[in-house]
Amino acid sequence: MRRRSKAPSSPLPQRDGIDPVRVRLPEDPEGSWATVRDYLLDRYAGAIGAGRVEGMLSGGRFVGTDGPVGGDEPYTAGRYVWFHRDFPAETPVPFPIGVVHRDERIVVVDKPHFLATMPRGRHVTETALARLRRDLGLPHLQPAHRLDRLTAGLVLFVVRPEDRGAYQTLFRDRAVHKAYEAVAPYDPAVELPVTVRSRIEKERGVMAAREVPGEPNAESRIELLAHRDGLARYRLVPVTGRTHQLRVHMNALGLPILNDPLYPVVREEGPEDFERPLQLLARSLEFTDPFTGEPRRFLSRRPLSGLG
Repeated sequence: MRRRSKAPSSPLPQRDGIDPVRVRLPEDPEGSWATVRDYLLDRYAGAIGAGRVEGMLSGGRFVGTDGPVGGDEPYTAGRYVWFHRDFPAETPVPFPIGVVHRDERIVVVDKPHFLATMPRGRHVTETALARLRRDLGLPHLQPAHRLDRLTAGLVLFVVRPEDRGAYQTLFRDRAVHKAYEAVAPYDPAVELPVTVRSRIEKERGVMAAREVPGEPNAESRIELLAHRDGLARYRLVPVTGRTHQLRVHMNALGLPILNDPLYPVVREEGPEDFERPLQLLARSLEFTDPFTGEPRRFLSRRPLSGLG
């Protein structure tokens, strides 16, 4: 099998911290696309409309290694084309990102509530990745892991592409010790500390995950730190990393995290209520640096409302 050659560097710079889309024109054994226009219309007209594709072509927004691509150019399989997609309108998240640590390899930040880690769906430029690339002047920055948009706290980003795999492997192999804190109702009848094990499934297109019968695939340790006035602060240590795992397990104990819009009841979608953030915080990250062998420990400086 012939090995595909490495893609050339993009002729387009990032825009608002977002990389351009790269398209490699596929093989066309049936001769379906006589021109570049034919292929682009076939691929994108259903999503953005034929008129928009034509407008992007006439505006020179599709670019090859030699400059703007003309729609009437003959179709050539294997050719690379780049373009910047239109960004959706986004409500600015009115909270700063705190930088906890920065060196030549990693940046550890204190992500605020409501800010997605990286572009996805309707959240593109209002993400931690896009903001940090712009604000720190680090165009190749990438996250080593994800933190849910509604959860605040520590996220580790990698400065150089060649270093990213080593840090991602730490998270994949569960070699990073993560601890969270949450504010939720206090119930003296719930015996703590406790280790919760269950099977959690998250269906595509369904907002909330759910526990189902079967072999456990999620494990969390829950500890009580303090309580007063019917609320408590908890330490949550995930052993696994299923979607919404800590929120699901706290809800299963009858202790839903304060201001959770999904558990126990899915709230109707609407404008963000920045005054009512989910009271869940990624408080600490600990690991052995894969390059230096140095033990690393980082702590979030963000408070949680209710019990601090």
